Amino acid sequence: MAQSVKRAFTYRFYPTPEQAEQLARTFGCARLVYNKALEERSRAYTREGRRVSYEESSAALTAWKRAEELGFLREVSSVPLQQALRHLQAAFTNFFAKRAAHPRFKSRKRSRLSAEYTRSAFTWRDGHLTLAKLGGPLDIVWSRPLPEGAEPSTVTVSKDAAGRWSVSILCADTIHPLDPADGAVGIDAGITSLLTLSRPIPGLTDAAGKVANPRHERADRRRLARAQRALARKDKGSSNRAKAKVRVARVHARIADRRRDHLHKLTTSIVRENQVIAIEDLTVRNLVRNHRLARAISDASWREVRIMLAYKAAWYGRELVVVDRWFPSSKRCSVCGTIAASMPLEVREWVCACGAAHDRDVNAARNVLAAGLAER
Repeated sequence: MAQSVKRAFTYRFYPTPEQAEQLARTFGCARLVYNKALEERSRAYTREGRRVSYEESSAALTAWKRAEELGFLREVSSVPLQQALRHLQAAFTNFFAKRAAHPRFKSRKRSRLSAEYTRSAFTWRDGHLTLAKLGGPLDIVWSRPLPEGAEPSTVTVSKDAAGRWSVSILCADTIHPLDPADGAVGIDAGITSLLTLSRPIPGLTDAAGKVANPRHERADRRRLARAQRALARKDKGSSNRAKAKVRVARVHARIADRRRDHLHKLTTSIVRENQVIAIEDLTVRNLVRNHRLARAISDASWREVRIMLAYKAAWYGRELVVVDRWFPSSKRCSVCGTIAASMPLEVREWVCACGAAHDRDVNAARNVLAAGLAER
């Protein structure tokens, strides 16, 4: 049965100098409003023990616009400023519900440059998108079409550290589930092999069921180190340092883009081929505390794999089963069920007392599948 979902489509665009200047001013004003509202909320809670509502913050924004020293807030669209307050409200809601840490101030150098426009602050007509106070439509590179008859509800404009401008268009899309599949697969995440499946899939894995780890960060490590050394030699505050910083960011962006593209193709293939997908509940935050493996674990991006599998399974009518993190998938024999006393990481192959010879990763994937099917 088809389902309607809110889906964001992201595109590159190239602003005119005037548009770039206005957007940069909007980014700065949104950051200022967020920080001032956060300061007021923190002060009220610390000194008076009371919580400041969104309505109070919105009224304060009106007063700030009337102040002479903050008159520049009137030069940009009011909607991104209001949205900054809504984001702060959501952050505090999550904090008080103990779902997130206390909101932090946004930094001019480290925070993401973005501005969010709702329906009243942009015009969408005949495939052209025009934002409030920009004077003309954005020059968007339509790398893929929007859904037929799509009406954007929210538009987010951003600029990354590599100097690339992006626009994210949120609109309704209809997702059609795939035809039911007969397969079920267990997945074991690793470093030598990015993923090991409980059964091989032609064209996706090798004969043992392993997916090679492309190691995108390692492939560009020399280029990244060269760019970082060049950055370290530049004087702080100089224009050459700013240019070198952008070159470093471009290398990071290249690594991230290639990794994301590979993971999307991989997870889509797994979802298409299998009706039931079982994975382990890995705590990546704790695993990266191992300083010997942190870089390789971060490059493998196991958390992104799980996120992609989760929403794609929900979209296409598949079932994702998450196995408890303490389940001894590596130490348990997938043939007789015997659990070995210990299984150090350097042990990649072992023989059970029942005589079954195991590849550590393949055995773990088979155990994950069995545990997932049992939990269903």
